[in-house]
Parts: sequence; structure tokens; C-alpha cells
Amino acid sequence: MESTDQEPRTDRLMSGSDYRESLRRYRPVVYVDGRPIESVADAPELRPGINALAVTYDFALDAGKAPLMTALGSNRAGMVNRMLHIDESAGDLLNKLEAVRLLCQETGCAQRYLAHDALNAIHQVSARIDDAQGSREHRARFAEYLMHVQDQDLSLGIAMTDARGDRSQRPHQQQNADSYLHIVDRNGQGVVISGAKAIVTGAPYMHELLVMPCRNMGPEDADFAVCCAVPVDAEGLTIVSRPAGRPGEKPEHGQPLFSRRYGQATAVVLFERVFVPWERVFYAGDWQHSGLLTYNYATHHRHSCIAARAGFGDLLIGAGALICEANGFDPGAKSNLRDSMVELITIVESFFACGVAASVYARADDASGSFMPDPVFANIGKLLLATRIYDMHRLAHELSGGLIVALPGPDEDHNPATAASLAEVLRANPDVPYEKRIEVARFMEDLTASYQAGWYSVISLHGGGSPTAMKQEIWRHYPVGEKVALVERLLDRGLVDDPARPIGRNRQPGRCCDSGCTQPGQAVMVPLPSPAGGGSKSPA
Repeated sequence: MESTDQEPRTDRLMSGSDYRESLRRYRPVVYVDGRPIESVADAPELRPGINALAVTYDFALDAGKAPLMTALGSNRAGMVNRMLHIDESAGDLLNKLEAVRLLCQETGCAQRYLAHDALNAIHQVSARIDDAQGSREHRARFAEYLMHVQDQDLSLGIAMTDARGDRSQRPHQQQNADSYLHIVDRNGQGVVISGAKAIVTGAPYMHELLVMPCRNMGPEDADFAVCCAVPVDAEGLTIVSRPAGRPGEKPEHGQPLFSRRYGQATAVVLFERVFVPWERVFYAGDWQHSGLLTYNYATHHRHSCIAARAGFGDLLIGAGALICEANGFDPGAKSNLRDSMVELITIVESFFACGVAASVYARADDASGSFMPDPVFANIGKLLLATRIYDMHRLAHELSGGLIVALPGPDEDHNPATAASLAEVLRANPDVPYEKRIEVARFMEDLTASYQAGWYSVISLHGGGSPTAMKQEIWRHYPVGEKVALVERLLDRGLVDDPARPIGRNRQPGRCCDSGCTQPGQAVMVPLPSPAGGGSKSPA
């Protein structure tokens, strides 16, 4: 790490208002609900998403949160946003986990952590390609780009999932080649790419897009194996987006709905002969490395998703306790409510604990030296949250009662013919005013029984890959062979005397080593400004 007698520089960090203003320097072609957007920064349809990204900037400048929300890389003289940092230790992964949870407690889904996951994956694959080719070209090209992103404090969208066309066919077999993004031309200046990327999170209000393959490629798919960076307003690029959150909903009691304030846009991005200069191309045609890139990104991203949904779970836990109180109950004294609260807490902290374990058992990547979360724990945690998000909603509904969907609409609060009567009959706990009870009920509806709630369920289930993909990775990396050897030793002999059999080959040596869970380069986790969840926050 560079030595300096001064505090690390922070002048490269933007504030939330700086970020909003920076969007005005870009002129992307964006459509939302069939209408063109003239200015992304001023579009009401996108404001909840921009608000969520702005939090990632403001938290990095908050003195109490900055130790967690920023990082000092060994190759930099100043602090960078945690969401743009390359993990150099298991402690970095722990800090990223807590940072994402803190951001998503505030916003529901902070979105910008996808940039962290992609940058780390590309960093690792760039080193692997150079090692295979005996060069340093890819390392140097990515390092230059990373410095640009960190110095400008950019937000990056991840253009990974292709439209994919006929799912039974590989990219080169598709009737419409544009169902997968691919190289259509290359010359001494760069490459030209065309195709479609679907489900690009936050695309309209990003500064640049990182284009990545979404699957393992074969030699016939070489033109589809491309990884590069493209400004959102590159010529030939069109963004077709959903609105972010629920921007059209009315404020209630002077306070906006949660998803009216914070939300997430998802978009299909169409590339029509978009030129990318070589300095922004991290690889082109290196089909042998596409599987590794998707695997590394998925592992990092599933680790981050654990923290994101834990932050969302914290909102449900807090709202669940509040609505019990507003309904006149002490959840600690009412066994059915206490059981629901404890089950909700257990679900959230169980998958978050997997994220902590994935950080503690992290290992340095052989080629790049940066740290990778343990794939078994990262995938188990993501699988738990993906399948139990529906239980989280169910438990919130058990705690809330039916009022969250049976409540009269917010306009009725201002109806002189009914407002006073409703305020009297719908009050429960005499210590909680009617409007406060209704406010928390509508907050719970917003999180669990609305369009936005369904969206949270779907991104939890499919974001970062389907449950089937996670099960595959768990089986691939879990040391079943070690467990078989354990039982065979206790039985004094094996069932089958063939060390080549598949179940015997599945081993993961070194997990239970003399040094325990401490890995080289493990930093002490920074203290949080306040507890992010229910678990212990002592250094790992």
C-alpha cells in the first residue's frame, strides 16, 4: 500500500447530488413505457432508482459510515467507493457484505453493488487470460479502466443476460444472431458489436455498461465471447426500460411510499453496430474464458445478493414488530406473534450467516490475487434467500393481519364524510395514533403485497441465477468425497474399492487446516456505525 503522511484522498468521491448532476452529461436513448426520456436526471419515472443510487454516494461521504462504505486499494493513494473496490482480503468481503446490507436497509435494493461483482470477476479473468497467453496486456487494459472508473466514481450497469432466443440452441445456432450480443466487425481501432442484453439493472441512470457473456461458450461461439465497457450514450445503443419503483403513486400523510422514494428500473438494451475501442475491450473471441467469467461473477454476485436481501429482511422485521405494537400486541408476550417474528429473524440471519461464512472461508484467486467468496456458502446463502423470500412475505402477513390490503385507500384519509369515523374505528393500540398505524400498514403492503413486492420476490428467486444453477454449484464444490472417506474409515473399508468413482473424487482438501478460518491477507472488519442486523458484529 502506498505510504503517505496525510489522510487518504477522498476528492474523487461524488455526493448524491453530484451523481444526479453527472447524469446530465450523458445523452442516452431511453424509452420508458413507450415514451422517450429527454433527461434521465429529471424523469419522474426514474427518480426512485436515481434516489437509490444516490444513497451509495452519500453514505460514502458520511463520516460515520465512510469506514465501511469506502476502501483503500493497495494500488491507490486515495479512498474509493466500496462498490468499486477489488477485494484484497477476506475482510474486504466481510466489509462489502455489511456495506450492501446497510445500503439495502435504506433503499430496499441499492443496485450499485453489481458493479463491484463484475469488476472483481473481470479483474480475475483478465489475469487468467494473460497467464494463458504469457502477456500482461489484459491486466494492464483492465487496470487502466478500473482507475478511470474509481477516479470518476462511476456507476456501472451490468449487461450480462442475453435475450437468448431458442433456449435449446447455442448462440451460433440461433436463427436471429442478435438474440445474443456478438462481434460483427473488428479492426485496428476496436470492435463493433450488435445484439440484445435483457434484464439490465438500472441501465438508464448508469454512466457506463459492462458487457459480459452470460454462459460458457464453445469454439463456434467465439464471436459471442466478448467483454467490454460501453458508455450509456454510445451511438447505436438504445435502452428500453421499465419505470423504477412506483413513481406514479400518491404521497400519504405527507410521506412518500417507500417504493415511490426508492426503486429499481430494469431494461432491455439494444446494440446496433456499437463501436468499442480496444482500450475498452477486456477480451474478444476468447471463448475458453467465458465460463470462468460467468462463474466468478455469479459467485461474487450471489454473495452480494445475500447482503441485499438481508437488508430487505431487516425492513420486514422492523415493520413486523411495529405493526404488532400498532395492533395492540406485544410480540414478545404473544406466542404466535413471537414465533412468527423468531422465524422471520432466523431466515434472514441464516442466509446472512452463509454470507459471513463465504467471506471467512474466502481464498485468494491464483492468477489475480484478489479474493473470492467460498462458492459453497455463497450458493447456499443465495439458495436460501431465493426460496424463502416467499416465507418472509408470509410471515410478514401473519404478523400484520388482513388490514394491509383491506385498508381504505389514502384518498379516504381526506374525505370529510368518512375520515373522522375511520380514524376512530380503525385505531387499535390507544397509545398509537390512527395515522401511525395506517402508515406502517401501508409500508408493509408496499413491501409484501404490491406490484413492487412481487418484483422483490422474482429478483430474489432468479437474480444471480436460478435455484437450479445454485444447486449445481453447491454439488460441484461441496466436498462429498471427504464425507464418504470419513464414513468409509469408520467402517474400516470402502463400499467400492475404486478411487476413480465420481463420488470419491469430489473432495475439497484444506478446508479444516491448522490455521482455521484465517486466510492470508485477511483484514479486520471495520466496526459498523450501528448494528446492521441481529447478529454479532465483532471482527472476524
